[in-house]
Amino acid sequence: MPAPSRVGVYPGTFDPVTNGHLDIIRRGAKLVDRLVVSPARNIGKSPMFSVDERAAMVRAEAAAIAAAPGAPDCEIVVVPFDTLLMRFVEEQGARFIVRGLRAVSDFEYEFQMVGMNRRMNQEVETLFLMSSENCQFISSRLVKEIARLGGAIHEFVPPRVETRMRAAIAREAAEG
Repeated sequence: MPAPSRVGVYPGTFDPVTNGHLDIIRRGAKLVDRLVVSPARNIGKSPMFSVDERAAMVRAEAAAIAAAPGAPDCEIVVVPFDTLLMRFVEEQGARFIVRGLRAVSDFEYEFQMVGMNRRMNQEVETLFLMSSENCQFISSRLVKEIARLGGAIHEFVPPRVETRMRAAIAREAAEG
């Protein structure tokens, strides 16, 4: 089988993976032959889940997307990374970075990133997908805050992710 010609990388923290992330995965998979969803080891943030746990959650949800009726004809793989994004993109043989935008504040940050990435490799394009209107307000940070305060999160994350979040919060509480 020949190597996919259109490879995209969708990087993020995915702590946890939300319905907003899954919306971007579904839609991004329609644009490329292979979508590499890449949880980052981000030392600048304090994640609720390890990178391996985040990758496992994304894998489970990506498998559900691939198995759904009408699924895009795209290979979706999950590969964590802990290097410079542009180096990782090159290692994956990707020509595209897929990013989701929720608000103007996202655009400002992403605009800076595109400029830096283009300086490092002009052959890699960034594809921006606007979040679907029912996902524009979802952020992992807010979902974690709501969950830690005992609020309902079932509208923001898949059931498997909610179960893992509730268990993580119970562990945090037990550890004190």
